[in-house]
Amino acid sequence: MRGVLDRMARAARSPLQVLTPAQARAFYEAGAGMLEPPAHKLARVQDLFITARDGAALPARLYAPSAEVLPVLLYLHGGGFTIGSIATHDGLCRTLSHQAHCAVLALDYRLAPEHKFPTAADDAWDGLCWLAGHAAALGLDGSRLAVGGDSAGGTLAAVCAIQARDARLPVALQLLFYPGCMARQDTPSHKTFGHGFLLEQAQIEWMFDHYLRTPGDRDDWRFAPLDGRDALGATVDAEGLAPAWFGLAECDPLLDEGLLYADKLRAAGVSVDLEIYRGVVHEFIKMGRVIPEAHQALRDAARALQQAFKPPQGV
Repeated sequence: MRGVLDRMARAARSPLQVLTPAQARAFYEAGAGMLEPPAHKLARVQDLFITARDGAALPARLYAPSAEVLPVLLYLHGGGFTIGSIATHDGLCRTLSHQAHCAVLALDYRLAPEHKFPTAADDAWDGLCWLAGHAAALGLDGSRLAVGGDSAGGTLAAVCAIQARDARLPVALQLLFYPGCMARQDTPSHKTFGHGFLLEQAQIEWMFDHYLRTPGDRDDWRFAPLDGRDALGATVDAEGLAPAWFGLAECDPLLDEGLLYADKLRAAGVSVDLEIYRGVVHEFIKMGRVIPEAHQALRDAARALQQAFKPPQGV
């Protein structure tokens, strides 16, 4: 991991926070697959569009390893709500689909600053509702749904799990790779790993400055599912949420947020499986060409999906 960081430092590329959002997206797209292993070939890869509540057509990509009627994971990419796309996470979604033997629907939710909070959260929830309603038409098993994502996508997945609970939409699993969960980034892991470990504190601030409309948006539960508040000023109750799998990186500013959110879920009686991958940094799951822990994390995530998607005993 240190070797990867050293090579990145020697490349002396401009940090994201000095770029425009358009430049940052192009930079991220160009390097997104550089450290990933070759992508899996799948029986089905289909581009489609999902209609959001305001009529916008959101690009999406469906992956399936076979023509069977499979359970399906809605996957939401990371990128601090400002960068990333279904293209940057294509290899990751292919791997999850292949290893978990399930369908994966990757969603291109709209990005900031063109689309500020809460657009990304609204798009993610619209995507999950659309998937539940259209699964059968797509040849998928809509009775077995999961939602997941990495980083900001993990935040959106956690928010979707709360909305699904409230809407009585059954979700088998929330699959959370190093999610952001808190209103303010002031935990010990932010202080320890906020510089020199890939995800810089200045980058986090740059992303959130583009995403949030006002400082008050930080206290909205749709941004901070751990300690954000609803319209009545109450923090979100975690009771009855879908089981959760957490894959966290030890050397990540977001480590403590993931641990604290997992603790909140456990305290509410939610089943939680949590892994901390030692010695690795944020976004390590997209570094499987050079980081063995990436392969382990994806295998662990795939097993969690397989377990969650098992039919009930006797069915």
